[in-house]
Amino acid sequence: MNSPSIDIVVLNYNGKIFLDDCFQSLAASTYANKHVYLLDNASTQPDVAYVKETYPWVKIIQNPNNNGYCAAYNLAFAQCTSKYLICLNNDVIVDKNWLEPLIELAESDENIAAIQPKILSSKQPEYLEYAGASGGMLDKYGFPFMRGRLFDTVEKDLGQYNDTAHILWASGASMMVRKSALEKAGTLDEIIVHHMDEIDLCWRFRLAGFDVRVQPNSFIYHVGGATIKSRSFKKTYWNHRNSIYMMLKNYGSSNMVKRTLVHILLDYIAFFQSLFTLQFNVARGILAAHLWILGNLSLIAKERQVVQSRRVLSDAQIDKYLFQGSVVWAYFFKGIKTYTQLINQKQS
Repeated sequence: MNSPSIDIVVLNYNGKIFLDDCFQSLAASTYANKHVYLLDNASTQPDVAYVKETYPWVKIIQNPNNNGYCAAYNLAFAQCTSKYLICLNNDVIVDKNWLEPLIELAESDENIAAIQPKILSSKQPEYLEYAGASGGMLDKYGFPFMRGRLFDTVEKDLGQYNDTAHILWASGASMMVRKSALEKAGTLDEIIVHHMDEIDLCWRFRLAGFDVRVQPNSFIYHVGGATIKSRSFKKTYWNHRNSIYMMLKNYGSSNMVKRTLVHILLDYIAFFQSLFTLQFNVARGILAAHLWILGNLSLIAKERQVVQSRRVLSDAQIDKYLFQGSVVWAYFFKGIKTYTQLINQKQS
């Protein structure tokens, strides 16, 4: 197997509590041709000084301002020079042999732009993890799910998703990117800031003709939920705002209208359900997301022009990677709780 250079970039903001476990596991990685970076996003605590003293082999990229996940990693994309780059959350512990299977798969096909490992829960290692599981998917109405997680239902890892499948998106908790693919598809969209950013990037990889895969022979352990709490106003806002935004950018004209309208309808069902159940932070987040979309239509139109100018594949060619029904309807109204049940049902 070839041994190309790889840059591993650990994003951090006041995350010292996680750094020892993360860097000690990276130090134990058996793949030799790697460079590890701390990408510090303007921490207000002495995280950088601690890493410099404790892990002198770790290179430092300091971002003077915290403008979110996307801006930070774009800074790293510009500075790192290896063939491959891994975006890695600071609350991750890697298996010592995690890199070799990723490299082997990437080197087997130059058309692969991004790969994720299998992501397991650090708290319950027998379970797949909420933020990545065994590869990210999307339904045609823009709602994400995973091989191993539908909404709040996370499956045990029984080896049921141990194939190196073609996926729609790779988890930003641990995503290996081919640097040359970024030159054709573009880097992370800084308008997104964070949340759904990796979905948007991988969707654009596919539009540019690249492949996205999961490599379950590589696995890591993720704490998860360390940045923004589930069902908070912020998380609801970013997820709903960014999902509509990327649909308006990335879909062809016909699907952009039809499928986004269905997405908005489902959002308002969630809005009224959250009011009924007194989850006012969720309701506020959905409303704020839609108001942002309405107030930024000209900006979205400009970004859409950029994406569509780089398009190589049609929506019809991308559709085979999308679930052609509604995962929301399947989960909440039909009682389908696992990825296997979802793909085995009649898609409609």
